[in-house]
Amino acid sequence: MSPITDPRDRLIVALDIADVAAARALVERIGDAATFYKIGYRLGYNGGLGFARELVERGLKVFLDLKLHDIGNTVEEGVRSVAGLGARFLTVHAYPQTMRAAVRGRQGDLGILAVTVLTSYDEADAAEAGYALPVSELVAKRSEQARDIGIDGIVCSAQEARAVRGVIGPDRLIVTPGIRPAGSDLTDQKRVMTPAEARIAGIDHVVVGRPITGAADPRAAARAIVTEMEQA
Repeated sequence: MSPITDPRDRLIVALDIADVAAARALVERIGDAATFYKIGYRLGYNGGLGFARELVERGLKVFLDLKLHDIGNTVEEGVRSVAGLGARFLTVHAYPQTMRAAVRGRQGDLGILAVTVLTSYDEADAAEAGYALPVSELVAKRSEQARDIGIDGIVCSAQEARAVRGVIGPDRLIVTPGIRPAGSDLTDQKRVMTPAEARIAGIDHVVVGRPITGAADPRAAARAIVTEMEQA
């Protein structure tokens, strides 16, 4: 993957909002304070895929957080379709068959990120879902599989970042949701860090939603996070 030269590229603003009009207005409010945006289910299924193309045409970067997981052919063809949108990142669940299919479908500059364990999961949630391994061991196992398959990066909690880096090496990306500036409401996230802590832990990109999108001044909030990571 290309080295990160613009500090703003380390921040990915999560556009987890209702519709394209609201998303477009928010991007305008943030202005040049951010260069990278995440589109997930909520916006993606309400016109967000077309909006992704619009952002790319404006010179912005897009992370499509669709967490693909299906039979191999479906995943492979889906990845090819996403590559045509010009997105920078796409997520798939870190199951070996799914990851292999995604790598087969990867084209152009699209990077495939594997989601190990959702950051809203703690040990009790993982056990309830039927996983025998502790969260930390499950993240490590899936990261090792992703590395061997040729996935471009890992999505994991910042708390697992150092361990994941030891598994995947220096050449693959770590992308971390669940980032909350000090004093922020944790909402449904359970394994979190501040932007500075995440940068010190060697995270390449942090995903931040409500602390920016819900701020009175989203541009200032984005700038503050970028500055905090630079100073770390």
